Amino acid sequence: MINYRSSVSNQYSDKFKNKGYLILKTKNNNSLKYLQKKILQTIVKECKIKAPKDLLNEDFLNNFHKKIKYSDLNEHRVNIIRKINQDQNFKKNYFLSAKEILYALVGNELSMQNRINLSIQFPNDASSLLPLHSDIWSGDSPFEVVVWIPLVDCYGTKAMYILPPNHYKKVENNFKKYSNKSSTQLFNKIKKNLEWIDIKFGEILVFNQALPHGNIVNKEKETRWSMNCRFKSVFSPYGDKKIGEFFEPITLRAASEIGIRYKLPEIKK
Repeated sequence: MINYRSSVSNQYSDKFKNKGYLILKTKNNNSLKYLQKKILQTIVKECKIKAPKDLLNEDFLNNFHKKIKYSDLNEHRVNIIRKINQDQNFKKNYFLSAKEILYALVGNELSMQNRINLSIQFPNDASSLLPLHSDIWSGDSPFEVVVWIPLVDCYGTKAMYILPPNHYKKVENNFKKYSNKSSTQLFNKIKKNLEWIDIKFGEILVFNQALPHGNIVNKEKETRWSMNCRFKSVFSPYGDKKIGEFFEPITLRAASEIGIRYKLPEIKK
């Protein structure tokens, strides 16, 4: 295969293929700050709590579990997700935060998931778990990547885990043996090979959603806040989640726009 990628793109691509994910500091701090500020403003309004003097202070988010009742968490989370997704600038700034990595790994004609998701996990909260899974097993396209953006530093059990490609190959090759097991049984079988991802606010994680991943009970003393959204090349194959339903194009080039609209002229028969 001919490769005309830049040396930087090759470096990103090699690391992504070998590790299953890539973490880079965002090149667009203004976009990231927009996301954080919008979330904080929405939280204050939705939860009717006093705004911090510094809206960009991570302590407010880290200690969120001290500010609302656990029983109200999911309702607030759903309402916050709905409100941030009503803001088209939020979606644009989400893309801009990860633009450099996406262009290097996926391409510059992208489809973006219609809705950005938000995860809020209190300390010792067993209700917000995402058990071990691969998105491809439930109908997603292998051509998608997930852009995972933390709003606070995530580490230890406050972070997510992923099974590296070399260990996943062993699962894939013996999948018949594992296919009748529950996600908990599979987790216990492979947990020694899982990689826990430490990531700081200001960094962007892009990972291969085909690799098994998930999270466990947050045993740290802080609340976890993270966002996730899928991206793929516009013209790559789609899974169960189709363009126009789940994805929408965001960076179509002129030639593609012309080609999509082009109709051959009729000829005399």
